[in-house]
Amino acid sequence: MNEQRISSPWFWLAAAALVIVAVFLAYPLLNVILGSFGRGATSGWQTLTSDPKYAAAIGNTLLLGSGVTVLSLVLGVPLAYFAARYEFPGQSIIALLPLITLIIPEVIAAQTWLMLFGNNGIFTKWAASFGFELPSFYGWFGLFTVMSFTYYTYIYIGTLAAIRGADVQLEEAAQSLGTSPFQSRLRVLLPVILPSVLASALLVFTLVVGNFAVAMILSHKIPLLSVLTYQAAVAESGSDPVMQSTLATISVAIVMIVLFVQRVVLARGRYETIQGRGARPIRLRGLVGFAIGALAGLLTIISLMPLATLVVGAFTRARGPVMRWGEWSFANLERVLINAPDPIINTLIYAALATVLGIIFATLLSVLIVKKRTMLTPLLDSLAMLPLALSGTVIGIGLVMSFNSGFLALTGTGAIIVLAYIVRRLPFGVRNASSTLYNIPDSIEEASISLGVPPIRSFLNVVLPLMIPAILAATVLTWTTTVAELSASIIVYSGGRETLPIKIFRLIDSGLMAQASAYGLILIAIIIIPIIVATRIGKVDLFASRS
Repeated sequence: MNEQRISSPWFWLAAAALVIVAVFLAYPLLNVILGSFGRGATSGWQTLTSDPKYAAAIGNTLLLGSGVTVLSLVLGVPLAYFAARYEFPGQSIIALLPLITLIIPEVIAAQTWLMLFGNNGIFTKWAASFGFELPSFYGWFGLFTVMSFTYYTYIYIGTLAAIRGADVQLEEAAQSLGTSPFQSRLRVLLPVILPSVLASALLVFTLVVGNFAVAMILSHKIPLLSVLTYQAAVAESGSDPVMQSTLATISVAIVMIVLFVQRVVLARGRYETIQGRGARPIRLRGLVGFAIGALAGLLTIISLMPLATLVVGAFTRARGPVMRWGEWSFANLERVLINAPDPIINTLIYAALATVLGIIFATLLSVLIVKKRTMLTPLLDSLAMLPLALSGTVIGIGLVMSFNSGFLALTGTGAIIVLAYIVRRLPFGVRNASSTLYNIPDSIEEASISLGVPPIRSFLNVVLPLMIPAILAATVLTWTTTVAELSASIIVYSGGRETLPIKIFRLIDSGLMAQASAYGLILIAIIIIPIIVATRIGKVDLFASRS
């Protein structure tokens, strides 16, 4: 594809987009990195090496990330393989897993697991009534459990798409040469799907490293990077900007190293297949089919437990932190809808603005990166994908450090929350919006230009209408993830600007699970209603753009 000339309007659009990305993304990140060196005699790195709790936090974060990734692989890969290659009783229920990933925010997952297995949880009290004492859900046990059952669906979705896209004729050819079915899958199928599996595993690892909600609620006395970074940013005795920058830089470095290692591993062996015939699922009957169906169903039910617990908790009568299980009431919903609706209103306003502005900008970037390449495109592409390596906490800290004063003072306003949302979800919007551009031939737009229609108008009249399905899918996905955002917004928000995730987090910290459940139920409704409207009425395929 020929690059656009400097005189082209697309070049100047790319230059303007590059300035915006540099100011609101690269500049804040640079401030975070430079801030770690401090301005006095002691830098954050000296403190980091002298205080053992920081070394422990790094080690614990790596251990948690590695352990959750392995457990997610153990759960997600076999489930994806059986779902792609076999038919068994109850198979249709696991089709809910991608939806579960979208509609259950991490803060709600942590809350509802505590409502089940916390010190006053349903199962904890039930076991105590029979004389059994369940282990504490705080600490490593709770962290591994909640994060593994939260993130394994990412492994499942990525692996399922890869297995369904693999050409079964290659396996059949290997078996015709005397290779056993197991060996043919090991030598032929595994190398083909390995890039997708590793990419999904990398995503899980980065999500765990940057996880704030679950880590903050369940880590208890275990030091973790995300928790210490947040505490350094919002400490009651005064924030520690040097240490918050240092810890944020460490988390970025960890993700960057993992990205580099993944690229090296994948570069050592690449396998490409042309589009072929997918495997026809084999129907499993009898005891084997029942066993696999039961295990898959159990895994899905466990994944759905937070949602069911949330609904029950929202309608359970409570007195302060004490929930009266089995006694039903609408008081919780009345309290949050009538007496304290501000978090709901804030969430709707901020998320709507961020989704509209973010999708417009992401669509422009996708066009500039895929269709209108210039000498600026490689740098623009790299910067647009940068938030993939940044946790929400890092983004929030960078924005506060960069726009706390000066000509563009955003701290203390709703604008910085909207900006945090846009930056946080920019890579996902770009990737989803650009998914259809690769399939649109340049000749269509060139024909319009050859008839005398200006380039910009040709794009708006010819290319943009063809992008509408992908843009709609990107809009819904951006909305669902934006309204559930916590880690960046809790750093940048100010009094009176609480969103639903922030309010839920504060209520959990106070032990008011019933009110948290009521707000959580409203948050789930805000997420799921657009999904239902888009998929059922608008016929939007949300996952086509993610393949």
